[in-house]
Amino acid sequence: MRPVKITDTTLRDAHQSLWATRMRTEDMLPILTELDEAGFFSLEVWGGATFDVCLRFLGEDPWVRLRQIKSRVKKTPLQMLLRAQSLVGYQHYPDDVVREFVKLSVKNGIDIIRIFDALNDVRNMVVPMEAAKKAGAHVQASVVYTISPVHTTKHYLETATALAELGADSICIKDMAGLLTPLKAYELVSLLKKELGIMVHLHSHYIGGMAVGTYLKAAEAGVDVVDTASVPLAFGASQPPVETVVRAFQETDFDSGISLRKLFHIAKYFESLRKSRGFERGITRISDMRVFEHQVPGGMISNLVSQLEEQGALDRIHDVLEEIPKVRAELGYPPLVTPTSQIVGTQAVLNVLSGARYKLVPGEVKGYVRGLYGRPPASIDLEIQKKIIGDDEPMSVRPADLLDPGMAKAKQDSLNLAQSEEDVVSYALFPQIAKKFFEEREKGIITREETQDRKAKKDIKETLTGLLSKEDSKLNLQEIKELIQIIDETEISELNLESDGVKIAIRKGTGVPAGIPVVSVPRQDAVPAVSAAAPVPPSVEVPVKTQEPVFNENTETITSPMVGTFYAAQSPEADPYVKVGQVIEVGQPVCIVEAMKLMNEIESEVAGKVLQILVENGQPVEYGQPLFVIEK
Repeated sequence: MRPVKITDTTLRDAHQSLWATRMRTEDMLPILTELDEAGFFSLEVWGGATFDVCLRFLGEDPWVRLRQIKSRVKKTPLQMLLRAQSLVGYQHYPDDVVREFVKLSVKNGIDIIRIFDALNDVRNMVVPMEAAKKAGAHVQASVVYTISPVHTTKHYLETATALAELGADSICIKDMAGLLTPLKAYELVSLLKKELGIMVHLHSHYIGGMAVGTYLKAAEAGVDVVDTASVPLAFGASQPPVETVVRAFQETDFDSGISLRKLFHIAKYFESLRKSRGFERGITRISDMRVFEHQVPGGMISNLVSQLEEQGALDRIHDVLEEIPKVRAELGYPPLVTPTSQIVGTQAVLNVLSGARYKLVPGEVKGYVRGLYGRPPASIDLEIQKKIIGDDEPMSVRPADLLDPGMAKAKQDSLNLAQSEEDVVSYALFPQIAKKFFEEREKGIITREETQDRKAKKDIKETLTGLLSKEDSKLNLQEIKELIQIIDETEISELNLESDGVKIAIRKGTGVPAGIPVVSVPRQDAVPAVSAAAPVPPSVEVPVKTQEPVFNENTETITSPMVGTFYAAQSPEADPYVKVGQVIEVGQPVCIVEAMKLMNEIESEVAGKVLQILVENGQPVEYGQPLFVIEK
């Protein structure tokens, strides 16, 4: 008897694929003991997008989450996903940052580190694998599976052989788009087991419906471990349901030994959570099954939907899915997995929304073409390369060889904000986001996790919904005062609500006396929520623009090409791209708009002198919003 072991991905990849990684730590803690007792090979709980989302959207410290999980999981190894030299970010980091991050990940509770490089460029995996070995973790090196003219069985065997020679404890076949067919899985797993004699772990997604069949054939071929998720977070863009896989293996030599009764008890918890949070179930639509054509993986699909919704252009999703294979071929057939999925996907979105292919090219796309992410699997289309980087020659060395050490600088730049060595690493990875998180933590406005706070937020939403459902959709002065009093009595720092087309954001503001909330209406179409006819008290501000633009016949504006966040500089300590009074040229970078997980460098289409900068650093901006006034 040779049982197939199972890794549970519910707390990482599953909710990243279906719920945009929005599960909070407080959602995870009550079920950890039962997950620990179920008999899984490992629990994937960290890495991937969880680190970024904790800091950026949830107001949580990802290191604290990891420690809290480890304190409750006593038997089952904790596993994380590491993007090789990109760690949990979207660019390559210096070797000293990589080593420190890996060391602290193991110190804080990680036992197994699954390491992959988006391009299968083994050079980018050497340092993280060495660091993981040194820290005492199980090193699971991944071969990213995709389909293209250059991704052959020979390519996968050569990649896996190189990783085994580097000291991998196991090899993972990472099928992030559910493209691996059952018969191809049998062939590939058999080959790796025969040639390498190493533990093989198979990761797939349900999106095209083949994953369960693929797991069964992989089991016949000798696969050791497969990835699944609890059924409320399975199917669709996620992994196959653990309940189905466990039942399929029962009464065979591959029986995992896991109790279905225990699994359904765990599923009951997640189903209750799903309903209470309003999360969707994973389903496979006809458009999802087009993965066989466009190869867009599950997590990327949900990101694309989120990105297009943010840009107010969800109706263009099919155009984007048509564009992605074209961009992928032009860029040398990179596998569509983070960060190259973001690179290809965002470029496709921009090509569609701008109406002109490669008119707007994010800095990350330029970096990819220059070789900053590694060696593309195939040659980049020379015409497209020239459009993106001109006559520059792409680099041929390992990208991190050109990076200066980063830890000393991160420590110095975060000196008055960081409270631990983990904070310094967070800053080294995401300086803008970490700085904002540290500042809010210092001010005590990070959203609390307690049930009491969640209940208060729910009560306020119900109150607001009632107020906004009135026929005139206006809040009078007394209602605004009552609303401020309710929020002031809670620890809530921010609340967003949409009702009957009216959007309103409530936050405890900065630049006003402590404890006085600010009701802000960030979009013109939301103004009815705080009617112009109603008196507005001094403690409530309704910001629409930072300043009024000055137009005349000799001025032009530079507008935001997307919804995002405006940054005047590349990092908090860097000089701004442009200043008032500065003369700029056509094509000169003037700012960054962070959107769709990429820092998009915005170039001027006009030449002249900067008369006004209309937005502040870190301010959200809308599509078409004026950013600069330029005197021609």
